[in-house]
Amino acid sequence: MNASELRDKTPDELRDQLVQLKKEAFNLRFQQATGQIENTARMKLVRRDVARIKTVLNEKAAAAASAE
Repeated sequence: MNASELRDKTPDELRDQLVQLKKEAFNLRFQQATGQIENTARMKLVRRDVARIKTVLNEKAAAAASAE
């Protein structure tokens, strides 16, 4: 997923997706701790997606604050 796709979504959709990604990151950490993880690169992708979503949410919040 890229930032332009995220900018098209509403803040509520972004928050829902953020919750899902955080759950996935939690599960991936447990899989890594128990040695069950198959795709270790997925952890990096999930972390970066979380950061992208947070960045877009902050951009939207800043735009809404400056519009008022």
